[in-house]
Amino acid sequence: LKLQFLYFIAFSIVISSMTQVKVNSPNVVYEEDCITSTYKYDKTTVKKNGSDVVVTPTVTEFTLKTDARVPKLGMMLVGLGGNNGSTVAAGIIANKEGISWRTRRGVQNPNYFGSITQASTMRMGFTSDNEEVTVPLSHMVPMVHPNDIVLGGWDISKMNLADAMERSGVLEYDLQRQLVPYLKDIVPLPSIYHQDFIAANQKDRADNLIPGNKYEQVEQIRQDIRDFKEKNGLDKVVVLWTATTERFARIEEGLNDTADNLLAAIKRDEDEVSPSTLFAVACILEKTAYINGSPQNTFVPGVVELAEKHQTFIGGDDFKSGQTKIKSALVEFLVGAGIKPECIASYNHLGNNDGRNLSAPAQFRSKEITKSNVVDDMVASNKVLYKENEHPDHCIVIKYMPYVGDSKRAMDEYTSSIFMGGTNTLVIHNTCEDSLLAAPLIMDLVILCELMERVQYKTPEDETFQKFHHVNTMLSYMAKAPVVPEGTPLVNALSRQKACVENFLRALVGLPPENNMLLEYKVQGCAMKN
Repeated sequence: LKLQFLYFIAFSIVISSMTQVKVNSPNVVYEEDCITSTYKYDKTTVKKNGSDVVVTPTVTEFTLKTDARVPKLGMMLVGLGGNNGSTVAAGIIANKEGISWRTRRGVQNPNYFGSITQASTMRMGFTSDNEEVTVPLSHMVPMVHPNDIVLGGWDISKMNLADAMERSGVLEYDLQRQLVPYLKDIVPLPSIYHQDFIAANQKDRADNLIPGNKYEQVEQIRQDIRDFKEKNGLDKVVVLWTATTERFARIEEGLNDTADNLLAAIKRDEDEVSPSTLFAVACILEKTAYINGSPQNTFVPGVVELAEKHQTFIGGDDFKSGQTKIKSALVEFLVGAGIKPECIASYNHLGNNDGRNLSAPAQFRSKEITKSNVVDDMVASNKVLYKENEHPDHCIVIKYMPYVGDSKRAMDEYTSSIFMGGTNTLVIHNTCEDSLLAAPLIMDLVILCELMERVQYKTPEDETFQKFHHVNTMLSYMAKAPVVPEGTPLVNALSRQKACVENFLRALVGLPPENNMLLEYKVQGCAMKN
């Protein structure tokens, strides 16, 4: 009997016993079931009078309430049988079961490297002996641990996860061999396949499909979520799309421009409603958070409006794991250093199914858009270097080379103007283990999204606590093209995105944002150090 769901019951680790940071301050109260903090949010309002800039500091007091009860969480992946999905499943099992494996470099042990919640640290300060103390992000407030996540999902291929893991060629053979017993009976649930939205070369994989029209497909996805939650005794579920990149959907009045029009279009079985949008609608109607890990425009205006009506989190778009993550850090550095990038040429080739699908022009265009826009906010931040509407030349090339498999090659050239008409060129060759970089991001996206569902805020003007905005921008660090609410500034600079996550976690326990001034070590005497 092949299992439709993945159960983790053989090995138990008490994650809740992990050390948590305790802040000694009147600004935070720790209770058994919640953490309540008082946070003064400092910002500025800015007015431009000709060439003059007038800046006015303002302060808003927030009360932040975090439910400290960590739920039993289910993560359902659309594309469970793909390279990313099978790698996530394998990685969680290897960590949970403590499976080690041999390579030509010796014995390897499982880890969660690449996850900012599990393997990244943030600064707390210095001891009296000037020892800098840092802690993992997951120690700031109670979070779900990846080992405790129950995993399931859908795929257009009915291949079991052991065979899917072998097909992907991501993991070392000795590890694959040991994981087969855990994965061989896991078969993804049937998924939605509309050939017009993905490359024609994906048709040979499509043997595990939900029948019926689009309304019936949405209803089946909703039932799948309910069944998965009930059979596994889950408190909540987060759904994430890690399936094949779709072409962009057209935005049309009367089709997907409002929530009501979108729901009506689904009932009419309109061709221009994409599978990823159908999954988003199903999740929102089930009040289940939905994250888009691919570049297509899943969140058409009707989806965003529907999420607002049901107060359900949505987030995305497109995993930022390799070439683009480096670009968002390097361009921020160059522009911040007063160096002017003039030309950015980005080439990569890969041989996994993502590369195969992206060999089709419409699907490549979706990816090109998210990769190209990543430098816009950094360029716009420096009017000394760039005139109005001036941008560096920026070209993206992706080629499908089957032999290299999941080991993507990324080659970038950055040519910049420097002092007195000089030129500086940086050339980077980056071999990206694509799915091994993406898998930890998938876990972080789900873990941080779930945490945000447990956080409420209140200002002095509010009578009751309320949820944060349904478009979850706290996930932007992991996204190439962050989805933000209308009228919200778009930030792609990597360090600013990371600082946002860290400072928000600090706010939840009543700490001010990290400013890195270290004034106590810059003043004369030692009054501030004591």
